[in-house]
Amino acid sequence: MWFDSWSDLVRVAVIGATAYLTVVVVLRLSGKRTLAKLNAFDLVVTVALGSTLATILLNSDVSWSEGALALAVLALLQSLVAWGTVRWPGGRAVVTARPTLLLRDGCALPGALAAERVSMDEIRQAVRSTGSGDLTSIAAVVLESDGSLSVIPAGKLGNGSSLEGVRARDA
Repeated sequence: MWFDSWSDLVRVAVIGATAYLTVVVVLRLSGKRTLAKLNAFDLVVTVALGSTLATILLNSDVSWSEGALALAVLALLQSLVAWGTVRWPGGRAVVTARPTLLLRDGCALPGALAAERVSMDEIRQAVRSTGSGDLTSIAAVVLESDGSLSVIPAGKLGNGSSLEGVRARDA
């Protein structure tokens, strides 16, 4: 339980260092998007990369070459999906949820809050994190595709063009 053999420890050290270098190379070759937090699909790829690395390290039934191929396949598939979503607008809708307007002109949109399972406490927390203490001074709060809340103060709304493409329930 505490110790099996020196060969197992040496394997973890050698394969661990090699697998780590492989992850670094795969991530550098695949670009910044592979670890971006842009949507749920990107999160799944990031978690899958970590899980694959752990499997390479700790499962002696998986060879380094199998693990390296798995890492490369994940990065390639993520790149292909990202490429497809940029070129086909309909493809983006399959992979990424549209942002949703939760608060407009200081007033909560109850249908949107319920549909997205967001509470007013979470809205107030997001507003406070921007340094604002008054909901009526907020033009919009948007639940983004990555799950974060964007807060737009009324004085910075401008023409509202940043809200283009945002789903407006209760509009």
